[in-house]
Amino acid sequence: MMDRKKIGSAGMRLPSVDRILRSDAADPLVRMYGRNEVTEAVRRSLHVMREEMLAGEVIDSGEAQVLGAAADILERGSMPSLRRVINLTGTVIHTNLGRAMLPDEAIAAVADVARGASNLEYDLDAGGRGDRDRHLEDALLRLTGAAAATVVNNNAAAVMLVLNTLALGGEVPVSRGELVEIGGSFRIPEIMNRSGCTLIEVGTTNRTHIKDFRNALSPETSLVMKVHASNYVITGFTAEVPEKEIAALCHANDRPFVIDLGAGSLIDLTRYGLPHEATPMDALQAGADLVTFSADKLLGGPQAGVIIGRKDLVDRLKANPMKRALRCDKMTIAALGAVLRLYSDPDRLRERLPTLRILTRDAEEIEVMARSLLTSFSSRFHEIAEVSVVACESIIGSGALPARTLPSAAIALRPLNSGNGGGSVLARIRASFAALPTPVIGRIHDSAFLLDLRCLEDARELADLVMTLRIAA
Repeated sequence: MMDRKKIGSAGMRLPSVDRILRSDAADPLVRMYGRNEVTEAVRRSLHVMREEMLAGEVIDSGEAQVLGAAADILERGSMPSLRRVINLTGTVIHTNLGRAMLPDEAIAAVADVARGASNLEYDLDAGGRGDRDRHLEDALLRLTGAAAATVVNNNAAAVMLVLNTLALGGEVPVSRGELVEIGGSFRIPEIMNRSGCTLIEVGTTNRTHIKDFRNALSPETSLVMKVHASNYVITGFTAEVPEKEIAALCHANDRPFVIDLGAGSLIDLTRYGLPHEATPMDALQAGADLVTFSADKLLGGPQAGVIIGRKDLVDRLKANPMKRALRCDKMTIAALGAVLRLYSDPDRLRERLPTLRILTRDAEEIEVMARSLLTSFSSRFHEIAEVSVVACESIIGSGALPARTLPSAAIALRPLNSGNGGGSVLARIRASFAALPTPVIGRIHDSAFLLDLRCLEDARELADLVMTLRIAA
């Protein structure tokens, strides 16, 4: 066995921290990261090298090697935790990956207001305090036909604000088939409970009738709510009450009718070959007094929750102290305002709104892109995986149109060793793509690592990244 004491004495021959920092080679790192950060990185590098030498490893421990290791530490530490990734999972509006991609117009609007002061709550005409909602309200009223509108930081917050304002201490009937979990283990019953109201379940999971709502009404009923089941589908022996019937019942009993749409598209998707998804305009026409929906799903904007409907009810929402806690910041308002302006030109909406453009891409176009990348992938993976282009199905995601898939194409990496080692190879491939300077996120399916290219618009970027990829050990 190697003498630990001798190895330890070898460790003493490592260059000192001071010597390394005084070297000319350290100057570029000091200018980039600062002396304190470089000093700490050098100490960490020396510590690792010392431990390796004590373990009997033969290493190169010159100044250049120490600085190289320190540079790696500094580069990794300087990377932001929140980073851009390339979404090749096959889920277009992916909650874990940030949902909708913003159009260039929205990005420019965010950058503009982020650089300095803005008239967020300042009325330029009156020369005094203003209302931040006014930057979005006119566009929302014009697009939806609603009488009033307000915006909060997401749709769960919108539902909570409505319930806390209009149903605090009261009862809210909801069909059992609509008591959904909206992602991240957030459930409608729990939101209702935290909002200070009492949930009254009506009907059954698969069938609810108007008599169920009629029987649930009482002096304690504050409002009736319908939750659009956007993230699942019940088929078979089913029945649900048309929204117009619920609205008529509510209005006959002087109770507000609220519809939570969830995904909330502002356009008729059938125009683009997609299935019809209920719009806020549909909900208002059916008699809803308030409608809540997300801005970062089918609408294609930043994370926000929109509430439209009767002005007297919206005014009450704005007066609730919770509204301040749930309000949007200037960058969200700028981004959403820019996205809403795109809707005023529907003829060019598809080419300017990334979410709509990606959802409506032709499968043949995606396959052509996939085949153009085969050479890059084959040259990098030929020793460990079979590379091919396969047909696949993308999904819209984030609870939108759950029963609809979109034909797409993917690059499939299938390990040459399909036995017990195949799973470990897939895990290494996945980890290697995630470790790229711009991480690439795919999915493992049917013993292959799939990269669904529906969301990829820059094939050159992916090809360049693949050439730098190092397979994880």
